[in-house]
Amino acid sequence: MKFILRLFTWWNGQTLNTQFFTWRKGVRVGEDAEGNIFYQSRDGVKRWVIYNGECEASRVTPDWHGWLHHTYDSPPTDAPLVHKAWEKPHQENLTGTALAYAPAGSLRHANPAERSDYDAWQPE
Repeated sequence: MKFILRLFTWWNGQTLNTQFFTWRKGVRVGEDAEGNIFYQSRDGVKRWVIYNGECEASRVTPDWHGWLHHTYDSPPTDAPLVHKAWEKPHQENLTGTALAYAPAGSLRHANPAERSDYDAWQPE
């Protein structure tokens, strides 16, 4: 069953075709803290990532994202970006999960907060 999933689905990790292409044309460039492995073609034109687990683009850190999209020529393993003290660490997109942000007054809360800054319109 796992072989069938690898053959036909991309969201369960790399497909067999991607693995074969990576083996033939890819050069491993580096790995991030999540275990995602980054490759580029031998001529340096194409760049791609093989995800460790679920294929979710928000799991790629900003450093590697910039390299993947040719914003930076050298990968973060060779020239890491300098982060400011006020920058928060990278966090994947949590939309659609139980950990997603829900502001006060959101219907996701059991008892939404009362709004004192809003008066509903009443017809005359």
